[in-house]
Amino acid sequence: MASLTYDLTLAGLAIGSAAALTGIGLIVTYRATGVLNLAHGAIAMICAYVLRQSVVEWGWPLPLGALVTLLVVAPAIGLVLDRAVFRPLALAGAGPAQTLVASIGVFVLLVGTAALIWGGDARADVPVLLGGDDPWAQLGAVVALACLVGAVTRWTRFGRELRAVVDNRPLAVLSGIPADRVSAAGWAFGSFTAGLTGVLIAPYVRLDPYGMPLLVVEVIAVAVLARMRSLPVAIGAALTVGVAQAQLTRLHPEGWAGDVVQAAGANLFVLALLVGALVLPGLGTDDTLPPPSAAPRVPASLWLVTGVLFLLPLGFAGEDLTTAVQIPALAVILLSLVVVSGRGGQIALGQAAYAGLGALFTALLAAAGLPELTALLLAVACVAPLGLLTGWPAIRRHGLALALATLAVGVAVSRFVFAQPYATAGVTLSRPAGFDRDRRYYVLELVVLTGCLLLVAALRRGRTGRALAALRDHERGAEAAGVRVAGLKLLVFVLGAALAALGGGLLGMGVRAFDPDAFDPVRGLLWFAAVLTLGADTLLTPAAAAALLVALDAGTHAGVAVALIGLLAALTGRVPPLLTALLAKTRPSPAPGPHHRPSRAKHPGPPGGGTHPDPGPAEGGTHPSSPGAAVIAAPPDGGREDALPPASAARTGAPGPTEGRARPDGTGATGGARPLTGEPAPPPAAGPGRTGGRAGPAGGRAQPRRPAAAPRPSALTAHRLTLTYPGGLTALDRVDLELRAGAVTAVVGPNGAGKSTLFDCLAGTLRPTTGRVTLGGVDITARPAHTRHRLGIARTFQQLAVFPSLTVEENVRVGARDAAVEPVEQALRLFGLAGPQRHRAAAGLPTGTLRRVELARALASAPHTLLLDEPAAGLDTDETAALARILAALAADGLTVLVVEHDPDLVADIAHTVHTMEGGRIVSRTVTEAAP
Repeated sequence: MASLTYDLTLAGLAIGSAAALTGIGLIVTYRATGVLNLAHGAIAMICAYVLRQSVVEWGWPLPLGALVTLLVVAPAIGLVLDRAVFRPLALAGAGPAQTLVASIGVFVLLVGTAALIWGGDARADVPVLLGGDDPWAQLGAVVALACLVGAVTRWTRFGRELRAVVDNRPLAVLSGIPADRVSAAGWAFGSFTAGLTGVLIAPYVRLDPYGMPLLVVEVIAVAVLARMRSLPVAIGAALTVGVAQAQLTRLHPEGWAGDVVQAAGANLFVLALLVGALVLPGLGTDDTLPPPSAAPRVPASLWLVTGVLFLLPLGFAGEDLTTAVQIPALAVILLSLVVVSGRGGQIALGQAAYAGLGALFTALLAAAGLPELTALLLAVACVAPLGLLTGWPAIRRHGLALALATLAVGVAVSRFVFAQPYATAGVTLSRPAGFDRDRRYYVLELVVLTGCLLLVAALRRGRTGRALAALRDHERGAEAAGVRVAGLKLLVFVLGAALAALGGGLLGMGVRAFDPDAFDPVRGLLWFAAVLTLGADTLLTPAAAAALLVALDAGTHAGVAVALIGLLAALTGRVPPLLTALLAKTRPSPAPGPHHRPSRAKHPGPPGGGTHPDPGPAEGGTHPSSPGAAVIAAPPDGGREDALPPASAARTGAPGPTEGRARPDGTGATGGARPLTGEPAPPPAAGPGRTGGRAGPAGGRAQPRRPAAAPRPSALTAHRLTLTYPGGLTALDRVDLELRAGAVTAVVGPNGAGKSTLFDCLAGTLRPTTGRVTLGGVDITARPAHTRHRLGIARTFQQLAVFPSLTVEENVRVGARDAAVEPVEQALRLFGLAGPQRHRAAAGLPTGTLRRVELARALASAPHTLLLDEPAAGLDTDETAALARILAALAADGLTVLVVEHDPDLVADIAHTVHTMEGGRIVSRTVTEAAP
């Protein structure tokens, strides 16, 4: 028994040391470049093939082949990837989304290349490089390598430069650090460790283009458990899991428990990946999948051409449509990615698992005696709730964490279900009665595909469509506008799982077999890359991608489609989504707005960094100082039709007590200044809350008002708010604050004083450690941002929170709490957005316009409390002055306004009470004017 334990421990150490190498390579690459290199396993596979080719096929000595493979080929792959793929992304300021898609593209490209060169057959003759049955040699190599990396990172100048480049590449370059050289060294070393991993484990596993990369993907678990930081933790986790996995082979329970234990013993790294991805804290908080600039619309003529092409097999292919029947089914699967990634903006790397489950459940239910179509529908109903496996983590995870969570689910389903005889042994699939012939079944698939396309098209329209676009474009902004972000994420993942299951069932019935390899996790990565490279938000993409993937491999050589998709995805930083770019060229350009004098301020661009240039007519934008582009961008006496009149410009009637403040709908408080658009304002509707036919305070006129506000409860109040971050940093320290109705309250102070933290606690974005937030005496501390929006609390963001793929009007409609048109129209008129500009996409508009869009969206909900986080950021002097008049008018109309602002002139102009913060506390309170 002791001898067996020792032997199993040695076997586990051999597996664990190879996994530790993977962890070291991933962590070093991540720390040097900020990229989670999912292509690590594919690089390992390529290097294993190169070693075998040089030693077995060409007859080189093993030491020579190993030196060339590890010191020349592997680092060269890393340098090529750095220079051709990832450096352009870094220079362009790409976020986790593009780098993740690029790494998946590299993975797919290398897999396809290996399939083209060496074929898909497994190889069992890779030479053993280190140790044979004795793991101590490779374990010693792993420990030595880890010590070397740790010493270089901690105690050398290169290590400090490496950390600086990852933290802030532009700042590192300005400090004289050769960022390109540092990143290149990180990629070369990461590829070296990948190559070493491949040549060490290849003799003990199946070497083929698909199996070995997936095996290395599984042992990413050790880097995830180490949170992509600690080399000792990664090595310890790898050795522990490896030894535990080997020792589990000693257990042989009877019955179904034996199958489960055997599966767990063979896939303990997969379980570790699940725990690391789903249970432990996420790796990052950045959103993934940058939204398209505008949702491309497919012309009817292109749909007609597509329909004709899909009908061609019925007329020219005869009776045998074995290849053609795979295309509509695969298109339905890919349509699930359009829902999750294109419409919802979420990473989805595990859709192959749901497709396979759909095929498996269909087969099992049909075997139980149900008709095939009934079995398919029930299978879809069974799989759809399983979408919560990825939807639930998506509620609180973004970026790399969500990518790993979806990948872990896909790998786990593949290993614990599809690869196990207890689940798939003897499973067969047949077609529905009456659809045995290929032609009839193909027609059935086309009908199903058409229905699914219509269903997904409906998601692009109405309130749900706007909410999904808002979620994809700016999640925090969507939540602040009242979108139920959590529920919407669950919806897209459940619907995506249902569509994938439907397509998987159709695919299985089409080929009359359940093939686990057809739903391998590598397929999921390929499908994701295909949809992203063609255009994730285009309904034409699933059909085009399915035809490309099936037809290329069937008509040329296996691996061609994989290599092509991989190449396009790897070049995602240089090549835009193909169909999106094509459709964008077919869209008519919007009429350019008039171009006037340049603005006196530099206008930062939309969220994502950089500055936005002043757009000219060719860009279809509106200059910040052009009519309708800003609330006011010229002196009010300049004769401009859209200019907001000065305080003394009431048209009729004697000055009233509130003379000098414009009404929020563009009219003066004492008789009506002109609306911002230069168009006559419609007469106000009589009703509760309006003056109806009664004489106003000046000139006997009825007074139009801003959108009818929600019932006003008592003040929004903060009671002893304290917020302490992990690590002991106290951002808020027992803060008390009360916002008065009909007054503007300002919070000022230096950077780091806690202003934004206090603002986010009031808005519902952050929850304080202790203390309460009350509204009308009701504790709302635990209420999320979208719930507070429904309670009548609206907010804006310091960094613009607009939805680039929506038009100006659609942006404003997202904030409306119901389908009422009047509040939206009033908000558009108030900020000068009711003209032709309302139909322009928000992407590309200047900052002054986008600020007004964000404010209009907040007011479209008819709030009683408005929270503004640095609303003058990016505005020039005239725009800031106009904003001050608007905010004063809102407060005069009874709105409660909180402003966090650095501009002292704006605060002095509008604030009734000013609170000064320092060190997380309010240190002074100044009353500048009595509240109305």
